[in-house]
Amino acid sequence: MRLAEIFERVVGPDAPIRFTAYDGSSAGAPDSDVALHVRTPVAVNYLAQSPNAVGLTRAYVSGHLDVEGDMYTVLRRMSDFVLAEGVNLSLGDLAAVVRSVGWVKFVNRVAPPPQEMRRGRLAGLGWRHSKSRDAEVIHHHYDVSNDFYELVLGPSMTYTCAVFDDEDGALDRVGRFDGALESAQFRKYELVSRKLGLERGMRLLDVGCGWGGMVMHAAREYGVKVLGVTLSKEQADWAAKRIAQEGLSELAEVRHMDYRDVPDASYDRISSIGLTEHVGARNLDAYFASLHAKLVPGGRLLNHCITRPRNDLKALDPKGVINRYVFPDGELEGPGVIQTAMNDAGFEIRHQENLREHYALTLRHWGANLERNWGEAVALVGEGTARVWRLYMAGCVLGFERDVVQLHQILGVRLDGTDAHMPLRPAF
Repeated sequence: MRLAEIFERVVGPDAPIRFTAYDGSSAGAPDSDVALHVRTPVAVNYLAQSPNAVGLTRAYVSGHLDVEGDMYTVLRRMSDFVLAEGVNLSLGDLAAVVRSVGWVKFVNRVAPPPQEMRRGRLAGLGWRHSKSRDAEVIHHHYDVSNDFYELVLGPSMTYTCAVFDDEDGALDRVGRFDGALESAQFRKYELVSRKLGLERGMRLLDVGCGWGGMVMHAAREYGVKVLGVTLSKEQADWAAKRIAQEGLSELAEVRHMDYRDVPDASYDRISSIGLTEHVGARNLDAYFASLHAKLVPGGRLLNHCITRPRNDLKALDPKGVINRYVFPDGELEGPGVIQTAMNDAGFEIRHQENLREHYALTLRHWGANLERNWGEAVALVGEGTARVWRLYMAGCVLGFERDVVQLHQILGVRLDGTDAHMPLRPAF
């Protein structure tokens, strides 16, 4: 049985993509604008040993499987087709596939590509969400290369969900590189600032501050004195230089440190934008309690993070592609879990909203930036890592569009007695 026939047995004869293999066989729609190419027998090893998304990822990242055309389109069509038609392998079909592939493919283990954070390596770093292990997994993802992130994220250097209006959010703006993403990221920081009610002279703590986007926005636009903290030394170094270049050093500071090491102090406001995903479900209560302790009475916290669509879904899939290749130890909770943890830590919840569609648009823009700068990106980080990012961002667009994941902002207040110091109607 040739590989094209195996492909047809697994996904059916009418798959809306082209399929070709090193053995000369082909299947699928011959005139499709997207295609899968199995380049070498190693791809078959990966797929035989992990007949799922992990096997496909290993084959693609290592270059033994290629994709022709737009990655998002490939993933969407395969998802639509498999979900609609289902995989209907009988025991006889399965036995025929095994005979054709050869039992050696199933037992002759091939090492995953080096971009995969293997479970044994993670275990050697200590307990999940210990300070040392958190520092290493943050390094794995965020210290790829500041130059690489500039190519993907664009001038704002903001690696969190933007907020689009109807004009900037038009799909035909993706790939035009006309400032829609930068405008949307500015709008996101403005939304956070208005929810927090920033005013000149306030002190803001931004935990998990990335490259300092919120830190600089609050200092520049509102005259707020801001401390940002990040576990990535490369981020902290980049932010310090940019703060100096913008003449904001009297107001803005970014430190390379764990959020748990920030001393309790009198902060008027706290922003947590994209950090909760790295905290861990078991640590949420302690996390929000520590932030509550850092606020003055009447102070506000804005928590912005990726969430599950339901509270009863598993927070962590240690065997999944995202955990292995993108965010080791990353955990996503439902919005109700996060809101309950904030509430139980003493925050009064004042507002909550879901920006799911906005993150899908943000990822589309990042993906377009990567494709536009593909050659330079590969030169900076290598083709394997660039392939991880292409696959991850396209898959996440699909995930947000199809409500597999969401993005929630939740605003909480540390009451001053019974006074929230909030206007009767908010201005955001």
